[in-house]
Amino acid sequence: MIERVLEFLTGSAAPAAASPDQLALAVAALLIEAARMDDDFDAAERATIERLLAAKFELTPAAVRALVAEAEAAQRRSTQLYPFTQEICRRIEPEARAQIIEMLWEVAYADGALDPEEDMLLRRIAGLIFVDDRERVLARQRALEKLAAARVTRGEGA
Repeated sequence: MIERVLEFLTGSAAPAAASPDQLALAVAALLIEAARMDDDFDAAERATIERLLAAKFELTPAAVRALVAEAEAAQRRSTQLYPFTQEICRRIEPEARAQIIEMLWEVAYADGALDPEEDMLLRRIAGLIFVDDRERVLARQRALEKLAAARVTRGEGA
């Protein structure tokens, strides 16, 4: 009952039973928030989000598109990060939460540059899901290494 009251107050009432898994929805909403922080949600960021969600939740391309659409709607309806970060805290073990931060770094760097607002958002989300500064920095390094490896694979150089 308390959870329903919190959902009502935060404007995050759970969607119908046919909706995407709430954890996947929460992660997708945070990834979208990171992409939108620099006021330019571009194709590279969208492709990165879709790739990350497909890999993390083992989704088909159609399921990923549906999840992203639902997450965009949920993110627009919500005025805060709390419902999304709380779902992550409830469903992901503390040791595994740095992977979410790494995913967020990949989205933040997908357009080739880190905006100060993106950096601030990732610091905030890391705090909300209890990922310490050391793990946040290590997640950033892993994300940058992945991006550099992808550039080399595409023949763009390091």
